[in-house]
Formats: sequence, C-alpha cells, structure tokens
Amino acid sequence: MTQTALILGASGRFGRHARAAFERAGWHLRLFDRQRDDPVQAARGADVIVNGWNPPYSQWQATVPGLTRQVIAAAQSSGATVIQPGNVYVYGPEMPPVIGPGVAQRAAHPLGRIRRQMEAAYREAGVRTIILRAGDFLDDRASGNWFDRVIAKPLAKGGIAYPGALDQPHAWAWLPDLAAVMVGLAEQREGLPRFAEYGFPGYTLTGHELAAACGAAIGREVVGKRMGWLPIHLARPFWTEAKPLLEMRYLWNTPHRLDGATLDAVLPDRPQTPLASALFRALQHQIDPDQPVTRRAVSV
Repeated sequence: MTQTALILGASGRFGRHARAAFERAGWHLRLFDRQRDDPVQAARGADVIVNGWNPPYSQWQATVPGLTRQVIAAAQSSGATVIQPGNVYVYGPEMPPVIGPGVAQRAAHPLGRIRRQMEAAYREAGVRTIILRAGDFLDDRASGNWFDRVIAKPLAKGGIAYPGALDQPHAWAWLPDLAAVMVGLAEQREGLPRFAEYGFPGYTLTGHELAAACGAAIGREVVGKRMGWLPIHLARPFWTEAKPLLEMRYLWNTPHRLDGATLDAVLPDRPQTPLASALFRALQHQIDPDQPVTRRAVSV
C-alpha cells in the first residue's frame, strides 16, 4: 500500500531533498502551498508530515511558535507522524562534545530557546514525532547555507573562510543522506517511541580537516583561514540577520559531534555518502571553470 507524505516547505533546502527521497522510495507526495492550503485539510489521510518550514533567523520568534501549532493541529487531526529536522542549538554554549538522545537541553539564547520550546510542544501534545538532529548542512547546490555562502566562497583563490577556530570539531550533514534516513525512519515509525529522537552523525571535521577534504575532493590544495566577523558586527544596525548570526557564533568554537549509535540500531544500513563525493558535489558551483578539477580525487 502506497504511503502518503505531506511535505511542508518542499521548495526549501531541506524540503527539496525530502521530496526527492520520499519520491524515490515510492511514497505519494502532497506538497503544501502556503498561499492556498490549510494544514489540517492537507494532512487528511497523510501518514507523515515532514516539516521543512524554516523561516529566517530574525523571524523565528514571531513565526515558529505559530507554525508549530499548525503542524501539531494537523498531526492531531490526521494521526500522522511529524518528522522534524533538529539541530544542536537546543544545547547552548555548554553543550558536551558528544551529543546524543537524552543530553540535557539548556540553551538560554533566543534561537536555542525557541527550538527547545518547539520540541517540547510536540512532546507535550502527544503527537507521534521523530526528531532527526544534525549539524550544519552540505547541499548539492547553492542554497544560502554557511558552507556555500561563506566557507567555500574563496575557493577559487585556493582557500576556505572558516568562521571559528580551525582546530575544533564541527558537525556536518549531507542533505541527500539526511533525507534518505528520514524516509527510513518514517517507514519504521510504528515501531519507534511515540517521541523518537535520533542523532545523525554525518561528518565531524575541524576547519583544517575540512580544508584538506575540500582539496582532496577537487584535486587542488585548499588552505583554511579564519573568517573575520567584523563585517557582521558592523551590519547589525541595518541587517536583521546579523544579531542571530552573532548569537550562534559559539558553535564554530565549541567542539561537538552527533552520536549515531541509536540511529544505527534502527537503520544499520543507512546511506553514508563518502565525504569526498559529498564535497565534490557541494563545491561544483564554486569551482573556477578555468581550473578544472581532478575527478579521480573523488574516490579518496
């Protein structure tokens, strides 16, 4: 029997990959249109609701609680399972170096507090929920994330601009793998806890390791250099995203990785794209056409 997934935010960076992954797995898709659709009506008969809604940081406080209430109402009405991509913001600057289910959520800063409240709302509402927690995204096209918008921007000059200490481990997630894992969890949802939380291990790299891996992926030397934060500080008076970006700066200097043991127990054969292959695809649009890559490096 074909299962149905309602995807919220199907045109966004996460929603686009969720749409492709569920479609490949043979699911029937409903793509929510915020201009036309009502969440409760759209969710009727759906088996899962994939929440890909993610407004800009500066709009979180005003919009995330209301969007969460809409998702909960749709899940309560339909009985569908909510699938929510999670992040590490909920732990705050004092987070431990290894993050897994059960780690206390103590974030007091605005973005972390909003995400804590969102997850708590799902739990308290009693709707069946799957949280798949991951690090920063690596995408196969330019989508305005940290990696393509900032870090890889100076690649043509032989370097990356890293936002923090180059010797501290940082968690990354390849979006096609993350979306495929969500499908696997969705297909096992009836056997999971009513509120299920999993860490997606992805790749854990220091800034130096990321630079070396980018070089291996494209067959060139790549040097990691620290990004300057002064332009973002100076932009605060007239750019609404500057303040939340500065708020989350600690993530680039706080070592962390996602523990995938609980996930591997459920999906032992989950997809794991080799790092070099993921980075090659993530960097294709950043490569200077006058300096062709060495494709054999992808097998590293």
